[in-house]
Amino acid sequence: MSRTAHILALDQGTTSSRALVFDADLALKATAQQEFSQIYPRSGWVEHDPAALWSSTLGTARQALAKAQLAGSDIAAIGITNQRETTLLWDRTTGAPLYNAIVWQDRRTADTCARLRAQGHEPLVSARTGLLLDPYFSGTKLAWMLDHVPGARDRAAKGDLAFGTVDSWLVWHLTGGKVHATDATNASRTMLYDIHRGMWDAELCALMDVPMSLLPDVRCSNGDFGRTDPALFGAAIPICGVAGDQQAAAMGQACFSPGMVKATYGTGCFALLHTGFTPVASQNRLLTTVAAQIDGQRSFALEGAIFVAGAAVQWLRDGLGVITSAPETQELARAADPGQDVLLVPAFTGLGAPWWDPQARGALFGLTRNTGPAELARAALLSVAFQTRDLWEAMRADWHGAAETVLRVDGGMAASDWTMQALADILGAPVDRPLMLETTALGAAWLAGYRAGLCPDPAGFAQNWTPERRFSPQSDAAHRDTAHARWRRAVAATRAMGA
Repeated sequence: MSRTAHILALDQGTTSSRALVFDADLALKATAQQEFSQIYPRSGWVEHDPAALWSSTLGTARQALAKAQLAGSDIAAIGITNQRETTLLWDRTTGAPLYNAIVWQDRRTADTCARLRAQGHEPLVSARTGLLLDPYFSGTKLAWMLDHVPGARDRAAKGDLAFGTVDSWLVWHLTGGKVHATDATNASRTMLYDIHRGMWDAELCALMDVPMSLLPDVRCSNGDFGRTDPALFGAAIPICGVAGDQQAAAMGQACFSPGMVKATYGTGCFALLHTGFTPVASQNRLLTTVAAQIDGQRSFALEGAIFVAGAAVQWLRDGLGVITSAPETQELARAADPGQDVLLVPAFTGLGAPWWDPQARGALFGLTRNTGPAELARAALLSVAFQTRDLWEAMRADWHGAAETVLRVDGGMAASDWTMQALADILGAPVDRPLMLETTALGAAWLAGYRAGLCPDPAGFAQNWTPERRFSPQSDAAHRDTAHARWRRAVAATRAMGA
C-alpha cells in the first residue's frame, strides 16, 4: 500500500470528541476537537446526549480531514477509541436512542450493585469478568434503562433494540446501521463478558436481566468493523481498529510486555499493568481486564481506576471559579504556602480502586484562614499523585513478575511538569512522559494501521517509542511515606463520613 496513505483516529471522550489524522509513519498531521454538554439530572447521575456524541465525532472527523487537506479517499483506515462503560440503547431500525447515554461516572445503580453483592453474586461476577460489582460498569446501567424506559423490555424481547458502548454506537452510525459490533476491550468492561472464554456470558446476562439479543458481536481490537457509508466522507473507508480509551493508551505507550505500566490522566486516571496472556486475579480490589485482542490472541492487564483526576481541576475552574484555565494550576501550586498542608479527597462521584466506595463524597482537610486558590490548586494536583500511589502499591502487591519500576504517563495532566515531578516524588519511581502525548489516539491509529498493512507489528512499534522527559524522584522515602500516610487518614475520614 502507498506510503502516502493516512489513518483517521476518532477519540470519543467524556467531555469532548476529537479526530486526529496520522500519516503512515504515525506522524500527526491534523487534529480537531469539539466539547459537548454534560447532563446531571440528579446528584450522582451523569448523562450524555447520544446525538451529540455522534454529531461531534462526525464533525471533528470532517474538520480534521479539511485541516489536513485530505479527502476520504486518502484515508486507508479508521481507528476508534472511546470512553468506556458509557451505555447506550437504540432502535435497530431507526438508530434512534431510547434514552440518554448513561456515563461511566454515573452512580444511579449503586443500590442494585449492593443488593447483588448482598445476595452473594460478586464472586461469580469477578471470576467471569475480572470486575467488581460496581455501578461503574455497563451491565446494571443497561438493566436500569430496560426497567425505566417505557416499553423497553417488551421491545428488547422482540429483538428491536441494540445495546452498545460508545464504540458500538459510532460503528453503527459510521456504517449506516450495517454493523453492530464491539471489540474485546470494551466488551470486558460491561460485566456481561467472560474474559476467559472470550464470549458473552448467559448466566451473567440472566443475573442482570439483560436479553442477549441486545448485545453486539465481539471482534478483535484490530478486526474488521465494516466500511463507512460513502455519503459521510465521500468514500467507503475501512474501520479496522477499535479499543477502549485506556487500552488504546496502553498500546500507544507500547505497553505490550508483561510488567509494563501506564497511567492516563484525563477526566479520571486509569493505570494499567500488562500481565501477559494469562489473567491475574487481584487480591487488592483491582480489576482484571482485557488489554487487547490482536490477531486473535487476548492479552490481559490489571487496572486501577481513579474517577477524578483532571475533573478536580475542572471543579476548581467551573465549580469554585478560582482559576480560568487548567494550566494556571501549575503556577499556583508552585506558589502555594509550604506551611499549609491542605489535602483534597476528590470523591465527587465516589472512590474508585482500590476502595470502590460509591457512597463516599469529596472532602478538604487542613484548611486555615489563609487557605486560598494556590493551596487548593496544589491539593487538587497532589490528590492525583496520592491516588496513583494507592494504585501503584496495589498493583505491585498483586503482580509477582518482574514488574517495571517506571511509570509511563499520558493525558492532559501529563503536560504539567509540576504534577509529574510531584507524582515521581510520591511514588518514589521514575515517570516517563512520551514525545507523543496523544497516546490514546495513537493507539487507535496504530491498531487500524497495523490491520491495513501500514504500520509495524507490536514489537516494531515498541522500538519507535521515545520518551520526551523522565521525572526522577527528588524527595526522600521518609517524607513521601509520611505524606502518603496522612493522605490515607484523610481517605479513611472521608469514607467514614459517607457511610
